Order: sequence, then C-alpha cells, then structure tokens
Amino acid sequence: MKKIGILILALFVHTAFAQANRFVYQVTMKPDASDKNSVKTENAYLDISPEKSLFYSENRFKRDSIMQQNFQSGGGRGFNRDQMESLRSNINYSVEKDKTNQKTFFKDRLGRDIYSYEEDRPLNWKISSETMKIGDYKVQKAETDFGGRKWTAWFTTDLPYQDGPYKFGGLPGLIVKVEDDKGEYSFDLMKNYKIAELPALNQFGNTIKVKRTDFVKQQEKFKTDPVSFMNQGGGGGFSQTRIAAGGGIAAPRGGGGGGNRGGGNSGDFRKRMEDRVKEEAKNNSNPIELK
Repeated sequence: MKKIGILILALFVHTAFAQANRFVYQVTMKPDASDKNSVKTENAYLDISPEKSLFYSENRFKRDSIMQQNFQSGGGRGFNRDQMESLRSNINYSVEKDKTNQKTFFKDRLGRDIYSYEEDRPLNWKISSETMKIGDYKVQKAETDFGGRKWTAWFTTDLPYQDGPYKFGGLPGLIVKVEDDKGEYSFDLMKNYKIAELPALNQFGNTIKVKRTDFVKQQEKFKTDPVSFMNQGGGGGFSQTRIAAGGGIAAPRGGGGGGNRGGGNSGDFRKRMEDRVKEEAKNNSNPIELK
C-alpha cells in the first residue's frame, strides 16, 4: 500500500508540473495607417510552461487545426470557405520565449516559408510606483520604448510569471495590460485557465533562420516581388539556413504555401499574387513595430 501511495503521489506531482497556463488577451489594433478609425480586435493566447511560453493568435490556431485535419485526411474533405474566412487573423506571427536561456524568438510567414529570428533588442523597463486595480488584480505601472513606440504596461505580482503578450516580459510579474502611447495597439488580459501542455503548433513549409535585420529586408522584398517567394526553394533568393519542419505556426499567409501548381509562372498568377500582397501591405501599413 505504501508503494501504491508513493506512485499515486508521484503521478499527481508529475501531472501538476506538466500543466501549463493559458492567458487569453484581447488584442486591439489599428493596422491601416490611412484609416485610423478602422479598429481590429481579436483574441490571442499566451501559453506558459516552466520551460517556455508561446504567444499566437486564437484564429490562426483554429485555422491551422482545420488545415492539419484536412491534410491528415488526404485533403479529401476540402475547406469550408466561409469558416476559413471567419478565422482570418491580423496576428500572423508567433513569439516563443525560452525561459532557460532567456531568449525570444519571432516567427512569421513570407510566401512558402516561415522566417525565424532571435530578438536582439533588450526591453529596458522604467518601473513606476504608481498602482491601480485592473479586474481582480492589483497592478503596477512600467514604461519602455520598443520598436519605435512608447509602451505603458501594467503588471501584477499576484501571478508568478515574469512574462506578457507579444515580445513583452521581464517585469516582476505578469503583464495584465500593455498599450502604446498613440492608442494604436493594446493587449488586455481577459481570462486564464490551465491546459495539459503547450500545443505543438503546426508548420507547413520550411523554417528559415535569419537575423532580425535580414528578416526586415526580406519583408520589404516580399512586398515588391511576392512571386519570387512562391517558387520552389522560396526565400526570394536569400541565402538561408533551414530547419526541418515541425514546431512552428503556419497556415499559408497571403495565399502562400501553394505556389503556382498549374505549372508555369502565368501573368495572371503573378498579378493575383501582387494585388493580394499590395492589399495586405495597405491593411498592415501601421505595423506594431515601426522600426
């Protein structure tokens, strides 16, 4: 009986430590620089385990799940176009924080592939003595300059996590709210609950490791010549280090992932690609990071 008791205790301890916490943030954005009255709102998840955390869009996760199910069934089920359209997201990226090595990795899709870089700019917070209450939490104010914006965060020590949405973290508690001084981007904690483990986010295509500055250059190139990123080999002619597929977030972006399967780079295909990327660039002309 003693051995059984020890075994049950060990299983309980393992289960307790294996669990992760999911924090659901409402993300409010004004991504179109030409129309600041256009406000986009959607939910995103910050999943935290002892080893790492993941930040990604709820809609992107749902889209990836549908695509993965279709892929596993041999593609015979097809997609419900209306359902997929309803799950479109302005948060096409994911952010992973490695707690062991104190590193932050950003991933986003350009054409066929996912580009990944390690964030190389530290967050230098100025913590204020100012406090207030947000929901059930007593929060404290902190400020930082990052990505060309001035940010104000409110963090709580009621939750034992030095983390937050997007690339934000490193404060003495969890960030409950963070917004820029122009009111163009904000992240607000809505709720949290336990999950069994961090999800293995699906990836379609290769992951290309680059430096952050090179990613910015590739982003600009993609806007002007998206078709070069859809050819076999992808990368827009970029010298690349690839990682085996698996572990990233990935539903095709801007029509990505398929290329021109009909054979040949037809003028119609090129024009459709360029028009779609131009429309996406306009809709995202006020990005979260301005520099």
